[in-house]
Amino acid sequence: MERMIVDNAKVMAKGQITLPKDIRSMLKLDTGDRVTLVCDGDQVIMMNSAVYAMKMLQKDMKGEAVIAGLNSDEDVMALIKEMRSEEKGQ
Repeated sequence: MERMIVDNAKVMAKGQITLPKDIRSMLKLDTGDRVTLVCDGDQVIMMNSAVYAMKMLQKDMKGEAVIAGLNSDEDVMALIKEMRSEEKGQ
C-alpha cells in the first residue's frame, strides 16, 4: 500500500491552490496535467484525470468480454485474427 500524505494548501483569491510537491509526485502530475475532483459530502478526492478516465472505462467495460464470448486468451487472439482478415479483405 502506498504511503499516505497529509498536507495543507491555502486557497487563494481566485480559488486556486498549490499542490504540495509530494502529492504531485504521488499522483504523477506534471505542469499542464489535469486533475479530477470528486466531492463526497465534506470530502474531496483528487485524482490524475488520465487515471480516473481509465478507471471509469474499466468499470463500464466490466463483464463485456464474457458477454462477447471472450473467455480466454485464445478467444481474444481468434477475434483479432478475424478482424485483421476482414480488414485485409476490404
